[in-house]
Amino acid sequence: MPDTRTNRPSPTPLPERFFQRDARELAVALLGKVIRRRLGDQWLAARIIETEAYLLEERGSHASLGFTQARRALFMDPGTIYMYYARGGDSMNCSALGEGCGVLLKSAHPVIDAISPPSSLTRMQHLNPQRNGQPRRPERLCAGQTLLCRSLAIRVPEWNARRFDADWLLIEDDGYRPEQVIQAPRLGIPSGRDEHLPYRWVDAAYAPHCTRNPLGRSRLPGRDYRTMDHAQALASASASTGDVTC
Repeated sequence: MPDTRTNRPSPTPLPERFFQRDARELAVALLGKVIRRRLGDQWLAARIIETEAYLLEERGSHASLGFTQARRALFMDPGTIYMYYARGGDSMNCSALGEGCGVLLKSAHPVIDAISPPSSLTRMQHLNPQRNGQPRRPERLCAGQTLLCRSLAIRVPEWNARRFDADWLLIEDDGYRPEQVIQAPRLGIPSGRDEHLPYRWVDAAYAPHCTRNPLGRSRLPGRDYRTMDHAQALASASASTGDVTC
């Protein structure tokens, strides 16, 4: 059905039940989904290509530090938006099944389609230019958690502890599925805080465009990462739910 405000098809948000799963499984399930943000009469859009799962009882998570008002979203119903500042930039997560568990939307890739036309990409480039003021290349617009939020104008004060909103901010399934998924340890976890846990997932087709390419020259399969098809990745994430519990 067309959106009367934009004169384009309306996006369809994921049902709330989609988020009602273990954070590791949710992190895999979110790969390939499209996050859309409406600004005025435009829907800006990006496909999620990299995620990280965080569990209450492992030391790499914010929730392991205890409940605070700033972190309350992680203790709310699955699908609640949790936002915080990372190195001065906005960072977006969503809660999963189990108190204190969630998924970080680590990076994405711009989408141009019937809902989000080329003018939407131009708007994203305007929101997130290079330091010299020149337009950022599309594949680098959302290549990191703060770049993603900047390109889609998603801010901590406006969205922390809120639900997704079908009129303004949502995640939808446009039918795309990654063919291959890369599993690797998360990035930026301090030593001694469960930095070894392989709770990072990347759509292999977009590996060069994520925060840091897990297939870099110095990285070896089996040691630094493993690759599997999407169904195997979901099964692997589900099987790992006994490792650390929410």
